[in-house]
Amino acid sequence: MEVLGIDIGGSGMKGALVNLETGELTTERYRISTPASRKPEDMANVFKQIVEHFNYSGPIGCGFPTIIKHGVCKSVSNLNKAWINVNAEQLFSKASGNPVTVINDADAAGYAVMHYGIGKDEQGLVIMITVGTGIGSGAFFNGKLIPNFELGQIPYKKYKKIEHYTADSIRKKEDLSFKVWGKRLNTFLELVDTIVCPDLIILGGGVSKYYDQYEKHINIETSVKPAKLGNHAGIIGAAAAVLDKNSTKN
Repeated sequence: MEVLGIDIGGSGMKGALVNLETGELTTERYRISTPASRKPEDMANVFKQIVEHFNYSGPIGCGFPTIIKHGVCKSVSNLNKAWINVNAEQLFSKASGNPVTVINDADAAGYAVMHYGIGKDEQGLVIMITVGTGIGSGAFFNGKLIPNFELGQIPYKKYKKIEHYTADSIRKKEDLSFKVWGKRLNTFLELVDTIVCPDLIILGGGVSKYYDQYEKHINIETSVKPAKLGNHAGIIGAAAAVLDKNSTKN
């Protein structure tokens, strides 16, 4: 079964068809920059463009960078404040003419890793951390998703959110070395380790492919592993969420 997965981020919106049996992309990834306004109507239009690019009809999975509760946005993260209380599932379904399942983007990346990556068959509490424009997190207990674990929202010192100190966008903006940034990331992971005491932490997002450059600066008791699925994890996991939603209904 092939399903269109769309991964929405603060800087880009990207999609591809995914084989749900193997977790592999069956098309090239197609990307459009996130509209500068980051408003619902503008982003819905880009969503429609991505669907039309693939000439696709059928269920769509979408990873979205805010807290999502029953399809409704409960935070704005790096988006426009107009998103608060918007039903993203209804908005994108109407724009595309297809049924859309929307989940938090870090939860989507976690789906990918837990279904097809190094998290497969892992038991206990597994925390997926995605590092990009901000910091997202997904929690899984014995393979089952615990939605909306927003650990990147933890306040830290003068920062309203620790993602304003540790996100990859901050590394780039402040031109930090992997040594300096790795120590910041370790500070965040120490907090995660203390607060939820997981059995495993998996690092995702674009920086996971550079893990060897900052691995030596990660020093916490819990095992930490890079996701290795890279930027495709959000797309793959979004598509997998459709399958998971349907199996839950059945």
